[in-house]
Amino acid sequence: MRPGAIWERVRRRLRAEFGEDVFNSWFKSIEIDQAAGEMVRLSVPTRFLKSWIENHYKDRILTRWREEAGQDVHIDVIVRTAVSARPSVRPKPAVEPARSPMPAAPNRSFDNAPLIQGHGEALGGSPLDPRLTFETFVQGRSNTLARAAALQVAQSRSSDAVLFNPLYIHAGVGLGKTHLLQAISGTAQAAGRRILYLTAEKFTFGFVASLKNQTAMAFKEALRNIDLLIIDDLQFLQGKQTQAEFCHTLNALIDAGRQVVVAGDRPPSDLENLDERVRSRLAGGLTVEIGPLDENLRLDILKQKLTHAKVQHQGFDVPLAVLGYVAKNVTQNGRDLDGAFNRLLATNRLTAQPVTIEMAERSIRDLVRVAEPKRIKIEEIQKIVAQHYNVSRSDILSSRRTATVVRPRQIAMYLAKTLTLRSLPEIGRRFGGRDHTTVLHAVRKIEGLVGQDPALNEEVEVLKRRLND
Repeated sequence: MRPGAIWERVRRRLRAEFGEDVFNSWFKSIEIDQAAGEMVRLSVPTRFLKSWIENHYKDRILTRWREEAGQDVHIDVIVRTAVSARPSVRPKPAVEPARSPMPAAPNRSFDNAPLIQGHGEALGGSPLDPRLTFETFVQGRSNTLARAAALQVAQSRSSDAVLFNPLYIHAGVGLGKTHLLQAISGTAQAAGRRILYLTAEKFTFGFVASLKNQTAMAFKEALRNIDLLIIDDLQFLQGKQTQAEFCHTLNALIDAGRQVVVAGDRPPSDLENLDERVRSRLAGGLTVEIGPLDENLRLDILKQKLTHAKVQHQGFDVPLAVLGYVAKNVTQNGRDLDGAFNRLLATNRLTAQPVTIEMAERSIRDLVRVAEPKRIKIEEIQKIVAQHYNVSRSDILSSRRTATVVRPRQIAMYLAKTLTLRSLPEIGRRFGGRDHTTVLHAVRKIEGLVGQDPALNEEVEVLKRRLND
């Protein structure tokens, strides 16, 4: 009997034995690479699948092959690649048609599936930037705790007890959370730990692709067999089914003592589009915030950039007064600082102009933003009011009518109306879907009370100052 026919019979028996789902996840992409005498070589598309087949199913495949072939054979499993794969031996029909010059249809493999290319035996993921290390991360008052927690996680060994799990880092745009996540990834990977660094978008794409390619089981197993899972930009995790899978993965890794690190632009409690179970699990670990860059930290970042630039561009220099001017006036985030510094460098290199305050003023004038009143968000009002009155934000959004909740809710609605440009219907929607008349009643109620109750008036003024700081 031809090897292709034997393999087809083995495949039918495996399908009947394990069921359609298991067969599609583990056996469907196996092909015969070579079969001669007592040696049979099977090929699979990924290292992970090779390891899994050898550890779980190789003996069963060998037994079924021996039973169908009626002879003793030895089976090897190899990883095929798009470049060097040999033509596979395919099962032939009982009656062979005339040969056709048409090429064979391509096989479905994991090449288009969610499992990212392996790095050795470890799994890879979204690209890592070798420049983003702990050494190049400039430390300041606003990020000291986040850096210390990240370094602790990165330097832990697989055998060490997990201290912060999950570690959740949140910060606004350009404040360094991705830098820290990549530094963790690089340090842990260099120490030999199996790490997977993914953006939430990449996780979503991978999971959806695994469902489409019928490799969901392989996707799940790959995620659950690593030492350290790192997810960036969690606020972009979309889809009910994808969030459920992320929650299962999170639970499985944490329960198994594996480290998870997640970053987002808000604390878990403020990610309203995220499944409640995921928010609860994230809040159960260590949540740290990277605050805005103060002027001293911005100056230190610019000094570091200058040190690196001098190595690559001989003769380039920026006077300390100019660095101070940039640090004082470019206040938004680290990316704006990068852009400002690059303009100074480009102007100097391309026009031979010396770097002066006047040149800096011309080069970065669109990055220097005139101070304007702070834009306050309704979510921030709800958070500050909840903290002040020792209730939870979910209480304020709930339908509870106890006095300890009603008054803070009314004050939060009043502040939302007076400190933002939102309409009454919009405020009502942001407070648990309430009608605009409820908001109007709360606003009028608090307006009347602050004119009569000095203590309440002082509380409201304190809340306004906190929100405007």
